[in-house]
Amino acid sequence: MESLTQNIAFKFTRVNFVPEKVGNRYYYQRDSLVQIKSHTTTTVTTLTTPPIRNTRVFSPLSVSKKANGIGAGEEPEPKKIRIRDPVSSTDMASHDPILKDERIADISSAIRVIPDFPKPGIMFQDITTLLLDTKAFKDTIDLFVERYKDKKISVVAGIEARGFIFGPPIALAIGAKFVPMRKPKKLPGEVISEEYSLEYGTDKMEMHVGAVQAGERALVVDDLIATGGTLTAAIRLLERVGVEVVECACVIELPELKGRDRLGDKPLFVLVSST
Repeated sequence: MESLTQNIAFKFTRVNFVPEKVGNRYYYQRDSLVQIKSHTTTTVTTLTTPPIRNTRVFSPLSVSKKANGIGAGEEPEPKKIRIRDPVSSTDMASHDPILKDERIADISSAIRVIPDFPKPGIMFQDITTLLLDTKAFKDTIDLFVERYKDKKISVVAGIEARGFIFGPPIALAIGAKFVPMRKPKKLPGEVISEEYSLEYGTDKMEMHVGAVQAGERALVVDDLIATGGTLTAAIRLLERVGVEVVECACVIELPELKGRDRLGDKPLFVLVSST
């Protein structure tokens, strides 16, 4: 079944070798040669000398499925999996000299993408696999630190919840304090809040009163920018009390959602684009 062999693709990771096509219906998979006879039948032959590989398999970025309604005599079409190669510096949302760096490819390949989570149609960018890779995690923090260490930033504001993972180590490394920006009723002291819009309804971002002072310079950190709603609320919240927001920093950007546009003229620095 040619459509099966033609429509299989994989992304990079550190776990398994990439299946490599060696004939019309033959693929290497780890140390085996796999023959695809039909959409239900394969044969596997163990190789005495496994092929050498230097690339790796990863979860797919997106999966498209054929519409319901298979005609008589038709074989079900296999899933088509679009790959995301490690992002080059020219593909990144922020074109910056620091990003012309081999560390970016490792960071990109350490991020797992989960289809249809938490609901159908969502491609979830899972940074927990990045956290398991100590080198890629350290490289992520180092790239941010290298950018901000000389910018006289005194506040790193982390957005709940994954901004709490990346924000504190950046803050410690550049000598700034870390300020959590939380959802309603999560902070125990007196708070100020900023409302922002969601696709259906609104939500709020809160910060402790007195956590920051007028005139301080802040960096806003989150793991990902999608529509930009939470970043925008954090910026407004800080600026209301006289803080200068120097930049927003995220590990991942979903550019198709145009969150960058929502930030106006506020600079945004990202390491990896999902496209």
